[in-house]
Amino acid sequence: MAKNTDRPRSILISRFSALGDVAMTIPVVYSVCAANPGCDFYYLTRPLPASLMLEAPPNLHVLPVDTALYKGVGGMRRLANELCRRYRIEAFADLHNVLRTRLLGLFMRLRGVRVVHLRKGRRGRNRLTRPRHKVMMPLVSMRARYREVFFRLGLAYQDTFRGFWADQEPDPALYAAATEPKKPGETWIAIAPFAKHRGKIYPPELMEQVVRQLAARPGYRLFLLGAGRDEANTLGRWALGADNITNMAALRLGLKAEMALMSRCQAVISMDSANMHLASLVGARVVSIWGATHPFCGFLGWHQRKKDVVSLDMVCRPCSVFGNKPCRRADFHCMYGISPARILAALDKA
Repeated sequence: MAKNTDRPRSILISRFSALGDVAMTIPVVYSVCAANPGCDFYYLTRPLPASLMLEAPPNLHVLPVDTALYKGVGGMRRLANELCRRYRIEAFADLHNVLRTRLLGLFMRLRGVRVVHLRKGRRGRNRLTRPRHKVMMPLVSMRARYREVFFRLGLAYQDTFRGFWADQEPDPALYAAATEPKKPGETWIAIAPFAKHRGKIYPPELMEQVVRQLAARPGYRLFLLGAGRDEANTLGRWALGADNITNMAALRLGLKAEMALMSRCQAVISMDSANMHLASLVGARVVSIWGATHPFCGFLGWHQRKKDVVSLDMVCRPCSVFGNKPCRRADFHCMYGISPARILAALDKA
């Protein structure tokens, strides 16, 4: 795209949640920063997603913010005023388009800032997820929608992001508390069996079978990913008595360590969840399991292969974009109908 002499020089970017959604913005944000070296970009997000911004371009400034300090209309007005005064914001790229960011955009406009909101494509989503007469066509990917926001601001763009640790392996010291450095001939597999909503979670009793069968393979080492006490306890039971299974949730090493570890794995088995996107950022192959949701909604991991998607063709799928709606059949067959053998077969494909 040709350079625009009227392009803004100080651009605010916002995406507050969730972790996976922020991860999806990174290939686009890093690329637009590289394509516009004369511009400063300020990424406004919550503290946890802010920790994902590894190897950030020199003109990208990450602004972690506690949204609890800026509640309501008054809070968004105060935040807009603070940002404009401190960083001389000229344009606002809203990659979230929720009530909070629309309010922030309103107060930015009142200060003369150019504002572009993400176009979510709600009509297409509704056609894809409605109970009857679905239109089973792939929607525009979220990364393409993010690119469009910057295009509408008149910014140059070229896909240049290559992933984290693309040129050099991460320091093994990052995950030394979990395992020794990888030995020749070892096969490392990370498994992320959880998601925010039930419609996106493969049944734990079936996933445990996947874990057991993989752990029985010679030379295999498994790393189980999760967060919080309940998930750590579940993974701990799966790892019990096996010296080649590591419960990463119990170690709590942090996102950077887990991403470094995933970059050294031959594959990651994940739900349609944040870990799919984190693994994608480090160039890991992801065998992703999809239930209530569908890759057609535009959320497949960056550079992931369609043949690594494991799912059932059902007339009711997808029933929602985020997997947060009750199962219309009340049995979650979209997940229970996937056998452990099918997941292992997908993993073993070249």
